[in-house]
Parts: sequence; structure tokens; C-alpha cells
Amino acid sequence: MSRMIFVNLAVKDLPRSRAFFDALGFTFNEKFSDDTAACMVVSDTIFVMLLTEAKFQGFTPKSMVDAHSSTEVMNCLSCDSREEVDSMVAKAKAAGGTTFNEPKDYGFMYYHAFSDPDGHIWEIMWMDPAAAVDGCPEAAAAASSA
Repeated sequence: MSRMIFVNLAVKDLPRSRAFFDALGFTFNEKFSDDTAACMVVSDTIFVMLLTEAKFQGFTPKSMVDAHSSTEVMNCLSCDSREEVDSMVAKAKAAGGTTFNEPKDYGFMYYHAFSDPDGHIWEIMWMDPAAAVDGCPEAAAAASSA
């Protein structure tokens, strides 16, 4: 059985966050969503739990980070093409997200990023499948400097 990953992100306004990610083309699993949480489906094994701040705080004894002023995590999603990278970033900007850098083109890898309305960073990248083959030091070097 493949492992699953559930990324938990605190959001200030759950309906706004749902609308933002819906505009990017993501769907939600209603079985695991309510007025305090929305289960965003990234793939068959990857999910993002958008949690109200109160719900998120109930899972941790630590204080929450304000993602507008501090970086708590950077989420990176792969795409099937450079065009899909550009399309997703454009949709994010149109839905209220912001960009904070210019796209980077390494030839075998293309990368851009946006922040969602809560300040969470989403890196969007395409990599030539041939570059993902084991033993490609150029891909590892570029990915670590992206």
C-alpha cells in the first residue's frame, strides 16, 4: 500500500481558502470536510487539510506561525508541463494569490511560486522526466538552489 500524506494548513477564512484552491482546479473530499476543515485532493495519496485557526490550534501545543511574515513550510507541486506551471500561477494570481519571484528556467526544470491568501508558499515546478533519473547531479543541484 502506498503511503498517504496529509498536509495541515491553518487558514483565517475557510470559505475564501476553498474558493481560492477551487479556482486553481483542485477538488475537495466532502467526507472529510465541514465548517472547520476542508480536505483538498492533490492526488490519490496527497491531501491538504485546510483547517480554521481554532481547529489547527487544537492539534498542537505550540503557537501558530503567521505565514505572511514567517515561513513555516514550502509546499512544492509538480506539473506535467511548463505551460501548466504558468497556468497554475496565473490562476493563483487571478484568485487573490501573489507571486514573490520570477519564474526560473534551468532547461530540464522550470519553476515558479505563489503565496495563497494566508501567506503559505506553493512552489510549482516541471522537470524533464529524463532529468529525474538517478545519478543526475545537475537536477539535484538546481533543485537545491531553486
